[in-house]
Amino acid sequence: MSTNAIINKTFDFSLLSGMHRGHGNSAPAAGGNFLAVLQERLADFKSQAMDSLLNGGSTTGAMNALLTNAPLMANGRNPSLFDPESAYAMMTAINRKEVVYKAEFAEMTAMGDYVAAMQQEAGKLGTIDHGSSADEIRSRLQAFTEAYNGWIDRFDEVLANGGLLAGTHAATVSQWELEKSIENIFNGAGSGVRGMGALGLEIHPVTNMASLDTARLERVLASNPNGAVNAIREFSGNFARSAELLNSENNFISNRMNNLSRVIDYIDTNKASLQMEFGLGDSARPSGEVARALAAYQAMRAA
Repeated sequence: MSTNAIINKTFDFSLLSGMHRGHGNSAPAAGGNFLAVLQERLADFKSQAMDSLLNGGSTTGAMNALLTNAPLMANGRNPSLFDPESAYAMMTAINRKEVVYKAEFAEMTAMGDYVAAMQQEAGKLGTIDHGSSADEIRSRLQAFTEAYNGWIDRFDEVLANGGLLAGTHAATVSQWELEKSIENIFNGAGSGVRGMGALGLEIHPVTNMASLDTARLERVLASNPNGAVNAIREFSGNFARSAELLNSENNFISNRMNNLSRVIDYIDTNKASLQMEFGLGDSARPSGEVARALAAYQAMRAA
């Protein structure tokens, strides 16, 4: 087996990105431990190349002197490898993924902060009671709507196809869970109100932005004030609990960040030895949202 074939067959970086859209939190290779997958792929690369040599395979594509530390050539390749180009390409991929993982870690940190802020905003709605005036209720709901739209404005682009968090299960579930919490028709059902939509709070199906129809809210406040207040208070508790769970230990956001942290630490610790073995690889050249998020990550580490 050629070294290039080994890379194509065993070093599947899509597994390292973990928890893609459509896969649950328990997907075996993708969901649990980035570090274990990375180490496994490196070990496969070495062992299959060695097997090729021991089994009398062609040396045009197998590694020689796998355990040596020969000096790298000026072009960053390892001359002790029979196929230094494939090894160099693998290290290029590692360099690129290292940057992406750090950028994603920064974005997931920001997402966790926003989810916590949304939990607090929902909690404020729980202070509404049957003595609250219509103006106060309208003002609180407008403040919540603005806060929710701030969350959507911040993350909708990075969650879209091609975005930094596109396909990241922890991120997409967070957006979906909070949106569905607003659309839940059972808040207030026992009091004659079919959810927050009946009070004018709705999510646009295309932009994902929230809007508050104050005329509809005022009609329900006038015709069924107790039902309206009960619906708001139920929504407050349910939304806040959903946000709290998303950020809780061993749940979506924290699990994703823990996995990212482990693989980032592993690459940081072992990068020099990996480059001595496989070559330097091309340096990553982040741009756009990856560059912005990477700068945020570096600022976090420097703080």
